Amino acid sequence: MAKQVSKTYGSALFEVAMENHTLDTTLEEVLFVKQTFLENEELGKLLLHPNIEKEEKIKVIESIYKGKVSDEITGLMTMLVTKGHLREFVPVFDYVIRAIKEEKGIGVAYISSAVELNKEQKGKIEQKLLETTKYQKIEGVYQVDQALIGGLVIRIQDTIVDSSLKTQIANLSKTLL
Repeated sequence: MAKQVSKTYGSALFEVAMENHTLDTTLEEVLFVKQTFLENEELGKLLLHPNIEKEEKIKVIESIYKGKVSDEITGLMTMLVTKGHLREFVPVFDYVIRAIKEEKGIGVAYISSAVELNKEQKGKIEQKLLETTKYQKIEGVYQVDQALIGGLVIRIQDTIVDSSLKTQIANLSKTLL
């Protein structure tokens, strides 16, 4: 259900941004709104509080965001409040962010390595990903996972490339057994 809500509302906002040629502005505004939600725990508690009426929640949203973000984004948030989908704010914004980045040819690669990578290594990985994918730009999200022993695990959307020693050892072990 949650995935369907984020897809339904997120794709609606994405389509409006496409029609209005406002992908860049919408991306900036959605990132801003998402960041304020993630950084301000009290705002989330206020909006999720069951004893606060929907009308009051809408007034809070409008007082914070009206004039700072487009009417489409404010309208989307008030609609989510009205429909009782408050918990879906961040997933809806995540959907919009992914859709806009995909449209703009920006790939987000989640890269796990056994050790911290330096700037040069990250640059080489991102360059190789640019050469082997459809994207014009790669945003690398790096994390260290010492359990990998060595090598990398790279995930872009639903595609995973696992060249870690951990996986190679596991595969070799299965073959030997």
